[in-house]
Amino acid sequence: MLTLYNYQPSLNGWKVRVLLGLLGTPYRNREVALFQGESRTQAFLRLNPVGAVPVLELEEGRTIAESSAILTYLAQGTRFLPEERYLHAKIVQWLSFEQYYIEPTIGSLRFWTLTGRLDLNAGRMIESRRENAARALAALEHTLSDASFLVGERLTIADIAVYAYTHRAEECGFSFESHTALSAWLERVATEIGPHYPVPPYTADAMLA
Repeated sequence: MLTLYNYQPSLNGWKVRVLLGLLGTPYRNREVALFQGESRTQAFLRLNPVGAVPVLELEEGRTIAESSAILTYLAQGTRFLPEERYLHAKIVQWLSFEQYYIEPTIGSLRFWTLTGRLDLNAGRMIESRRENAARALAALEHTLSDASFLVGERLTIADIAVYAYTHRAEECGFSFESHTALSAWLERVATEIGPHYPVPPYTADAMLA
């Protein structure tokens, strides 16, 4: 059986849990105590030398780190990852977009906001990340103005990946009010995913004292 090394409040881990659930793939969840230093132990670094979650351990013991790589592995040969060459490349494009424009901006701002760290990162860093996040949301609005999903006509891992942090953007001060196409896409993706994948709040040990 697959083992997912995970931290429940992590939206990178959430992406993987959603896809595993939609595929009906059984797995063991192994919670990692990130804020107690478990991801920096030698045992965990053998799974992922970067010391980050999620990590997927295969049945024979090999591991895959980074949420985009895990999604791609799991989705291979399923409806969530088209085989056609152009569509496959577009999936990779949006996975890269999410990791470059969404996770480092909305993901960081949300984490800092919800765990009391925002004031520690005040100034140009906050301003820059907010500007880049706004650009990313504008790019999504433009793309989705004439498309139901990011690639093709149905849900793919591109939608799951981009949706993860994007749908929580209001938690760090962004508004979808002027993004009507993006808002409609968020509703479509939420409907496709279903109600069984809540996003847990950060644990007490993540909060800045």
